[in-house]
Amino acid sequence: MQARQGWRVSEVAFLILALLTVTGAVLTVTVRNAVHAALALVGTLLSVAGLYATMNASFLSAVQVIVYAGAIMVLFLFVIMLLDANRPISGRDPLPYITEIAAVGSSLLAAAFVVMAFTFRDPRPLAQAAAQLQNGAPGPVGETLLTRFLLPFEAVSILLLVAVVGSVALVQRPAQQPDPAAQAEGQRSGDAREVQA
Repeated sequence: MQARQGWRVSEVAFLILALLTVTGAVLTVTVRNAVHAALALVGTLLSVAGLYATMNASFLSAVQVIVYAGAIMVLFLFVIMLLDANRPISGRDPLPYITEIAAVGSSLLAAAFVVMAFTFRDPRPLAQAAAQLQNGAPGPVGETLLTRFLLPFEAVSILLLVAVVGSVALVQRPAQQPDPAAQAEGQRSGDAREVQA
């Protein structure tokens, strides 16, 4: 067995893109401005597309750029701008104990991931599964998505549909009803002007 002579370009690119992905993800959840968070998420999604490209999954890389970094993020930015959510968040949390609840939930989720990582056994070896997908070519990926993973695939599409309907529902502002007190005040001031005339 020979010792490694050096790093290949694809390995260096993978490490740089992995670092950019983690940095973008941390920025997405830590910045206080919603537009900055969305732009950090765009950087994260583009870095993930680059990770796919370094692993010779060109179809997945292209889909990542077109669907997620393109269409989904345009939708996010549209909703942020429409709801005027680009102001920095300040003040107290609107829900009591939300930080503590989020910390407990995050700890439970991290513990679940650790348990799954150490107990999960794939029925097929990774090399066999990767060979079946033929480096991410569209045909085998589509066949796998629409046969073995049909239920999760459709669940994601329904989730995206619900997100679009919810964003449209949030944007719908109720029609402003005239305030009877303000109308009465305006009518009294108008009557007073007529009397003076």
